[in-house]
Amino acid sequence: MTCDPNSASSAAVSKPGSARLALEDGSVFVGRAFGDTSPKSVEGEVCFNTSLSGYQEVVTDPSYAGQIVTMTCPLIGNYGVNPGDLESAKAQVSGFVVRELANTASNYRATAKLEQWLAEEGVTGIAGIDTRALTRRLRIEGALRGVLCTDASVSDEQLVAQAKASAGLVGRNLVATVSRTQPLAWSEDLGDWLPLQGSIPAVDNRFKVVALDCGAKLNILRNLTDSGCDATVLPYDTTPEQIAEHAPDGLFVSNGPGDPSAVQPTIDHLKQLIGKLPIFGICLGHQLLSRAMGADTFKLKFGHRGGNQPVQNLGTQKVEITSQNHGFAVDPDSLAKVGGEPTHLNLNDKTLEGFRHTQEPIFAVQYHPEASPGPHDSRYLFDCFVEMMRTGSSPDAAAMDNAQRQRNQI
Repeated sequence: MTCDPNSASSAAVSKPGSARLALEDGSVFVGRAFGDTSPKSVEGEVCFNTSLSGYQEVVTDPSYAGQIVTMTCPLIGNYGVNPGDLESAKAQVSGFVVRELANTASNYRATAKLEQWLAEEGVTGIAGIDTRALTRRLRIEGALRGVLCTDASVSDEQLVAQAKASAGLVGRNLVATVSRTQPLAWSEDLGDWLPLQGSIPAVDNRFKVVALDCGAKLNILRNLTDSGCDATVLPYDTTPEQIAEHAPDGLFVSNGPGDPSAVQPTIDHLKQLIGKLPIFGICLGHQLLSRAMGADTFKLKFGHRGGNQPVQNLGTQKVEITSQNHGFAVDPDSLAKVGGEPTHLNLNDKTLEGFRHTQEPIFAVQYHPEASPGPHDSRYLFDCFVEMMRTGSSPDAAAMDNAQRQRNQI
């Protein structure tokens, strides 16, 4: 059920087990609560993800901190949850929105139903609303601040006012809330999740990599291991001097949540590290590296979130179907002025999806080559990072083409 977005009722929802999602534009969606159904209200920027599967990876992706995530796939929860599909140590979303919650978890790997696990994680979900109408509103109006509420004593007007007064994402350093605080020596590889196709021989000499944890997904770290890297994961605000103590061959800057301009400690440290060692960034890491170089970032209208986003490699002209999750982007004109060369372009809205530095061993992509969920078209980029550490040069079109052909066994 969806209330009239232009006239939110003052009547509170009193039906047991109900929940409401109120948006800053006055819309109020009424549905059924699941997960943590205790009386409460949670705030977050409301966004949507177009992946057909992988809801557990979405919920545990630290890049979703501070957000209420809507899944556009109409049936969610049909294969349950299990510990092996976590992308971090806990659920990260502020709230979860679905059209229909599956009654049965039908998968031999499942250890719990989605709603049971979300209850244990303290995450509230809402089911039974028109997610098509909600997604259309977000596409037209842009990402909106919202409140997900299970407290029947709060009126609709109060929820809309709370949504309007909530913080949103702009200017907030959410990385500080998700980054680990202690060093971690990472050794886990892809294991059974190693794709049957696209295997390449292991490198003879492994490379020591420091991975700055801005909210790193675990599958990124697994891919680094499988590509020939021994990774040490450090907090997002680790100083250049502390990084140098590990004598790394390269530096990796991870994905993460929120506004890149607010993560000033990492930006300041990356400025000092440019030219000192090879650096590879993914998602937020792409934005932070750009800002460290002197480029600008901006907020997208409704962001890119899903496992089906087409990206073109400008050097090879090949198209990759990619996994994405970001609400900010890099301004390409400002990047070109500081030595950045575009390497990848989003074919939906023509925004920048990757760059290399023309003089320094630096490259980054806005999307997620590690997938989880999503396709594996872009795994070759981890090989490009290894090659950049070997040669000291950022990958050009020929290097990317060679890495991709090796992965595809062409």
